[in-house]
Amino acid sequence: MNTIVSASILSADMCRLGSELDRAAECCDHIHFDVMDGVFVNNISFGIPVLKAVRKHTSMPVDVHLMITDPYRYVDAFADSGADIISFHCEAASDIRSTIEKIKAKNVLPALAVKPDTPISEILPFIDDLYMVLVMTVEPGFGGQSFMHRTLDKIKELRRYITDHHLEVRIQVDGGINEKTAPLAKKAGADTLVAGSYLFGAEDMKEAARLLSE
Repeated sequence: MNTIVSASILSADMCRLGSELDRAAECCDHIHFDVMDGVFVNNISFGIPVLKAVRKHTSMPVDVHLMITDPYRYVDAFADSGADIISFHCEAASDIRSTIEKIKAKNVLPALAVKPDTPISEILPFIDDLYMVLVMTVEPGFGGQSFMHRTLDKIKELRRYITDHHLEVRIQVDGGINEKTAPLAKKAGADTLVAGSYLFGAEDMKEAARLLSE
């Protein structure tokens, strides 16, 4: 599969969000939108009003990553506000199968996320119904963390399973992705790279994105 570069606006300048989205549109493929509730993870980010503003401003696919306790409850709201992809955590309280079905019923692409210490086996019973699996390469909750190299084995395991079963499921990685860690993640089998501080903190975002995708 082609490499998708997804710009995480968690690291964008919120006072200049429109222009930050425009910068990303010139060199990235998706917008990554992190939602944190202060319960599932120890941080609070942004929600529906900001997503509506992002959707109004850009035509880029918006990948909404729900780091919240009860994703099932909020699927409709995020789908109706402009999400193209919704990923939620298998460690959350919602029933996984029901949440996937609810996302698909809204004509949104479903994805399932796993924390660094969650085994891949937790998501395999659901993989046939997924567009993507998100392997967290840091502990979810805060941007700017360092890449956890031990997660590479999980990516490799997941890629072997997808290949062996002839599935068309993307593997996304999120956390500590930069020009040094992206090649490692891609070699392990990832094809969708989320980057925040690396992209938005770069003097030349186009060049930074090119280094991720090459």
